Amino acid sequence: MKILIGTRNPGKIQGAKEAFEKYFDNVEIEGISVDSEVGNQPFNEEILQGAKNRVKNLKKYAKENQIEADFYISSEAGITNLLGEWLDINCVIIEDSKGFQSVGTSQGFPIPEKYIEEIKATELGKVMDKIFSGKDLGKGKGGISYLTKNAISRIDLTRNAFIMALTQHINGDIWK
Repeated sequence: MKILIGTRNPGKIQGAKEAFEKYFDNVEIEGISVDSEVGNQPFNEEILQGAKNRVKNLKKYAKENQIEADFYISSEAGITNLLGEWLDINCVIIEDSKGFQSVGTSQGFPIPEKYIEEIKATELGKVMDKIFSGKDLGKGKGGISYLTKNAISRIDLTRNAFIMALTQHINGDIWK
């Protein structure tokens, strides 16, 4: 099974691979860097829009390069206050070769209000790198691994978001 993912982020690729391997055999995922067409730090509706844009741009890239895939997928992390508190979440999109698209999200973790303006001016990953004296926390286990004392990683968040989106692909027409 050939899957294209709209990122080269190793943590996101690994999370997607683990999710798909729960339901499919012979999973091959290729990471391709594509534009989200939203800012480096997506907020609220931009999170889902960025994920959708990545799939759109991934499909365009695949067509231009004559690459066929069974699934085109993406993950976009961002912060939202749509529930009344600031949370970091991952939104994922899975589109099959027939054009059916589904959405999933990860669980969210709280962002203290005292960091919001700095995050808006830069991005969450840079603020967390500064707080935890890390480097590129967003590329591997993610800042969430520091916050949870290694109980949950970015891979876990991404995997779970993709599993949520896969519910519409693994249950036939009953859940479409």
